[in-house]
Amino acid sequence: MLFAAEGTGCTVIDLILENARVLTLDPQQPTVWYVAIEGDRIASVGPQQALGALPTVGAKRIDCQGMTLAPGFHDAHIHLLAYASSLLQVDCRPGNVGSIAGIVEAIRQRASSTPAGQCIRACGYDEFYLQEGRHPNRNDLDGATRSHPVRLDHRTGHASVLNSAALDALSIGRHTPDPVDGVIDRDKTTGEPTGLLFEMSRHLRPLRVGDDAVDRHQAIALANQQLLSQGITSLQDAGADNDPDRWDALRKLKEDGAVTPRLSVMRGAFKLDEFEAAGLRPGNGNHDASLGAVKVMLSYTTGGAQPEPEVFRSLVERVHRAGHQVAIHAVESEAVELAASCLLGVQGQWPRPDARHRVEHCCECPPELAAMLAEAGAVVVTQPVFTYAYGDKYLALTPSELHTHLYPLKTLRQRGIRLGSGSDAPVATPNPIQSIHSATARYTVEGIPFNPDQSLSVDVALWMETMGGAYAGFQEQRVGSIEKGKLADLVLLSRDPRDKSAEVVMTMVGGQVVWER
Repeated sequence: MLFAAEGTGCTVIDLILENARVLTLDPQQPTVWYVAIEGDRIASVGPQQALGALPTVGAKRIDCQGMTLAPGFHDAHIHLLAYASSLLQVDCRPGNVGSIAGIVEAIRQRASSTPAGQCIRACGYDEFYLQEGRHPNRNDLDGATRSHPVRLDHRTGHASVLNSAALDALSIGRHTPDPVDGVIDRDKTTGEPTGLLFEMSRHLRPLRVGDDAVDRHQAIALANQQLLSQGITSLQDAGADNDPDRWDALRKLKEDGAVTPRLSVMRGAFKLDEFEAAGLRPGNGNHDASLGAVKVMLSYTTGGAQPEPEVFRSLVERVHRAGHQVAIHAVESEAVELAASCLLGVQGQWPRPDARHRVEHCCECPPELAAMLAEAGAVVVTQPVFTYAYGDKYLALTPSELHTHLYPLKTLRQRGIRLGSGSDAPVATPNPIQSIHSATARYTVEGIPFNPDQSLSVDVALWMETMGGAYAGFQEQRVGSIEKGKLADLVLLSRDPRDKSAEVVMTMVGGQVVWER
């Protein structure tokens, strides 16, 4: 254990972390030797010689043994319940299953121990990495089981495949119209659904898996420990279909102690009427759990804009004019352009200082679009780890003329755009050390250089994982750096974060050690 024996007597300072290389992320005092904590707040930071002036009698002390102490990591874009659920699902990620036959066999094995009629969830497939080079379909999944509804989610979360039993359970058939925010893939000859669905996750909620309460408790417990073990102390849940019921569920998990990191929850754009009817607005809650931006999905997955540009613009205008922050999912260059032009339009017509409207992902972004985003005052919350996990796929499928504009982190920063980092878990690992390394090294999982001219320094990448996320969520006055008066959310690393082998040794939230290696 790192803890020394407790002292005695009354103190002002409750805890001192000393003998550390403290990376404060405060430009006025970037590196110090100790951090003193009173209650859940940072009371003082400074060099070794300043420690003697503090009232430290009776304080606990942690000798950090020369290791690196940093602000707790801030995942500014995660899907918490989906990530938790994925830990209990059939794992069909590329490293685990390499073919549709393998997916079918993995689901068949789960079905053999699952009561008939109970839904089976599987996740993580990616057609690019499958032997067959295509999406599975309902017939494939029917080969695994016809006695259980099956839902198989793409690892991006933007597509799902259902077997016939699941389609029947949701009454999705030949004459079912596409929802406004999704697409039902159909057989070109018969018009029957193939089982492949795009952007329809919110429509699949009725598919239940066992005892929801028991499964959710078990899944959240696993996810919570995973996140803490990776030094994550703040989360922003970016669910596009978050509604008041989802907010209540997440808030209760936080209040009950099932979720330790601080939690901000986005509101789904198509659920705004429900939030307003319930009197729920941004900032409701406290610094442990609060409501954040309005999430708007904008996708060109199927070749055209989803939702239609007019619908998208009206959503953004509504959020902007109400004085709220919007977070726009935009991957393709067409989506980034529409998002940027829309933000420029609303700011031009109804100017708002420091609106901090966000563009999430911003994968394909030529310089002219970066300039538009900068002019609009947008914040970009992106996923550096995708260049590692998905880089080979991007290079293979993206037009060559766009290669130099994929995840252009340096270009965005040079334009003065504030950058935050998120994992998009379960789409990718929530490990911030991997994200930092991906932002600086710019190599794919196969070792291919991925647009290395766009790499960032370790200091900037660390800022994205801490202050960048806090800034994107209007939380920079409370968390994100190690400064007097801020919440004592800290992570102790075995070595400098520029070293890929760095490990989390200890995680602290509000001055309390919540995880220790």
